[in-house]
Amino acid sequence: MTATDPSRESLEMDDSKVKKDPVQSAIGDIGYWQIFICAIIFLLKFPVAWHQMGIIFLAPKPDFTCSNETLSRCDANCPQHVFNTEIFTNTIQRQWDLVCNREYLSNLSQTIFMLGILVGNMFFGGLADKLGRRIPLVIAVTVQLIFGVLASFATNYWIFVICRFITAAATGGTMVTSFVLVMEIIGIKYRELFSVLYQVPFNLGHLTLPLFAYYIRDWQKLQFALSIPSIVLLSYYWLIPESPRWLFTVGRVNESAKILEKAAKKNKLPYEHIKGDLESVQELKTEQVAKGTIVDLIRTKNMRIKTICMNFNWFVCGMCFFGVSQYVGEAGGNLFKNVAISASLEIPGTLVCILLLKYWGRKKTLIMSNCVSGFALLAIAFVDEGEHELIVILATIGIIGMCISFPTVYLYGGELFPTVIRNIAIGTASMIARIGSMISPFIASGLSKTAHWLPPAIFGIIPIIGAVLVLFLPETRGFPLPETIEDGENFGKKEKKKITA
Repeated sequence: MTATDPSRESLEMDDSKVKKDPVQSAIGDIGYWQIFICAIIFLLKFPVAWHQMGIIFLAPKPDFTCSNETLSRCDANCPQHVFNTEIFTNTIQRQWDLVCNREYLSNLSQTIFMLGILVGNMFFGGLADKLGRRIPLVIAVTVQLIFGVLASFATNYWIFVICRFITAAATGGTMVTSFVLVMEIIGIKYRELFSVLYQVPFNLGHLTLPLFAYYIRDWQKLQFALSIPSIVLLSYYWLIPESPRWLFTVGRVNESAKILEKAAKKNKLPYEHIKGDLESVQELKTEQVAKGTIVDLIRTKNMRIKTICMNFNWFVCGMCFFGVSQYVGEAGGNLFKNVAISASLEIPGTLVCILLLKYWGRKKTLIMSNCVSGFALLAIAFVDEGEHELIVILATIGIIGMCISFPTVYLYGGELFPTVIRNIAIGTASMIARIGSMISPFIASGLSKTAHWLPPAIFGIIPIIGAVLVLFLPETRGFPLPETIEDGENFGKKEKKKITA
C-alpha cells in the first residue's frame, strides 16, 4: 500500500500535548456513519475479486486436437486446432489460438494484469496522498468500468492485454484508496477487526465467480458481465465523503469539521465542539518528525532483518494465494465445483483470522498459517495426478492458510515498522507481493507441463521458508507503535512496555 496513513503518522502526538485523537473523539471508534461508509466501500471488493481471479474461466485449461487427425495436436505442420466447446463455447485460447508454442501468452496476460495491480497501487497511492481519498477512488472505479467493458470487445490478443492492464491498474487503485479510507475512519479499537473484515467481500466475490462462469460460457460475455456491475460504484461520487482525517492532516480544518459534524450527528454524538478541538490541535502540530527513506529499511542490522523477513512473507502471500487459486482451476475434475469449494472455505478461514490475531498474536498466527498452507500444498506433490478430489481438498487447505496469512501481513507490517518509514515499508512489501503474483501463473500452469509434482512442491516449500523467517521477527500485539528509526531498530531487541489500556 502506498498511500500515507495519517491515522498513525500525522496524528500520533505527544500525550502531554494531545490526550485524544480529535478526529476519532469527534465521531467515536465505530458508529452508524462508519458502518454505512464501510458497507458501501466493501462492495468494490467484488469486482476486485472478479477481475483478479477471472482468468480461471477466461482461460481454462484447453482441450483441443489438430484438424488433421493424422498429426499430433502440437505438430508444426498442423493446419488448424479444433477446440472442445462442450464446457466453454469460447475462451481466449480458442479466440487467438493460445496453445502449443503460443501457450505462454495465456499466462503472460495474467502476469501483465498483476503488473497492472502493482502500477495501480503505486500511482493511485501517490495520487491519494496529493488529492485525498475520494477523487482517486472515483477515478479508479470509473477507469475500471470503462476498460473492463472494453476488454470484452477486444479484437486481438494485445488489445485484450492492454485493456486488462489498465483495468488492473484501476483495480489496484480501488484497493489502496479504499483500504486507507476505511482505516482512517475506524477507531484504533476496531481497526484490527475491520482490516480482516475488509477481505471478506473479496472472498464472496471469488465465491460468486464460478456462478457467473457456469451460466456464461463465452469469455467475452463473461468479461462484460464481470465488468458492468462496477457502474454501481460510480455512485461513490455522491455517497463517499473525503477522509476527514486527510483533510485535517493537510490543514483543511473547516472542510474536515463539516464532515465530522455530519458524522457525529449520524452517530448521535455532540458536535458543537468539533471545529474548536480541531483548531486547537492544529496549533500544536508545530514539531515535524523527520521522514525516513527506503534506505532506512536496510541501513541497520535489525531493520534489515525485519525488512527481508517481512517482504518475503508478502511475496509468499502474493505468489501462493493467486497461484494456488489458478492451480485449483487446472487440477482436473469439475472446474466450477472446484473453485466454488475452495472459495467457500476462504470465508471461515478469513474470519478465524480475527480470533487468532486477537488472542494468539501476529507472529504465531503467521507461522501457523504458513505451515498449514506449506505442508498441505507440499503433500499434493506426493498424490497421484488422477486423484482430483484429494488434490482440490489439499489445495483448498493451502488457500485457507493464505486467507489467514494475507490479512496478518498487512497488520503485522503496519505495526512492525516505525512511523517515519511505515508507508515506504508497506508500499515496498506490496510491490514484492505483486511480483510474486506475477510469477504465479507460470508456476501454476506452465510448470505443470514439466512435472505434476513441481508446482505444488514450489507452492509448498515457499510458505514453510516464510514461516521459518517469521521466527526472526518480534511479536507486535499489545506493544506501542515504533515512531522513529531508532525505535524501529530497538524494537524486538529489548522488552518494551505493552499497552494495557
